Amino acid sequence: MLSKLRDPSEKTLAVMLLAPAFALLLAIVVYPIGKLVYNSLFAIDKGGAFLGLQNYVDVWHDPLFWNATQNTLLITLITVPGALLVGLALALLANLPFKRKWPVRLSLLLPWALPLSFAGLIFAWFFHTEYGVVNDVLMRLGLQDEPVSWLLQPRWAFAAICLTIIWKTASFMALILLAGLQMIPRSLYEAAEVDGANAWQQFWQITIPMLMPSIIVALIFRTITALQTFDIPYTMTKGGPGEATETLAMLIHKYTIDYSDLSFGSTLAVFMFVISLGVTGFYLNHIGKNAT
Repeated sequence: MLSKLRDPSEKTLAVMLLAPAFALLLAIVVYPIGKLVYNSLFAIDKGGAFLGLQNYVDVWHDPLFWNATQNTLLITLITVPGALLVGLALALLANLPFKRKWPVRLSLLLPWALPLSFAGLIFAWFFHTEYGVVNDVLMRLGLQDEPVSWLLQPRWAFAAICLTIIWKTASFMALILLAGLQMIPRSLYEAAEVDGANAWQQFWQITIPMLMPSIIVALIFRTITALQTFDIPYTMTKGGPGEATETLAMLIHKYTIDYSDLSFGSTLAVFMFVISLGVTGFYLNHIGKNAT
């Protein structure tokens, strides 16, 4: 045994090097997920009585769960493509041959560097009924006669939240895509120009295919965070009006913090984890295969 440790083979060395990583993975990933599932099966706040799958049945029949899940999926379907398109445009702009590139690239970091709750407060002020910037500009332009209560109407409140999330997260997408753009060899564009390809053809036949791995990575990260949306809706509307903008993460917070029902909140978190895992698997199995 000691001889193997002193002069390890490649297999033994690999096990020795990977063991700390696996231990860390167990500590920060596997154990919390296992604890979450355990909490969902027992009444933690009622003496730890075994509930079986009762919480899962209750969640499945809870209209608040389906409302929050619908809102979460809608936010994901709207903000992820929106952030991708805006982020791609920003990345292409930042990749242009400026004399000084750092101011442009620094501007990409500013929205992403802001805390989520701070971004929510800024846009809540923008859409405020009495002294919001949006109402002020529209009234000065003569596009409306009186202030609109943007955040007190379900559709407008939902649209305002989506707009805020796109503004906040587009810079994250842009940074990932910018790194991908810089990895594309310039020789490919030069060869395409010699063959007579215009800028539009180069974009679709060179830029997009070569950028697809970066797009997949950006989509996976952004989709997972979109499914966990909490800060911006909470600071802008607190889920209102009613539960029109309540997300799944906000519902988990409501049950675990406001109602002190850790068991039911853990069950909701398990559902969120399964949804996130399913979406990630979809990206890897379908979009990722098409990209390669």
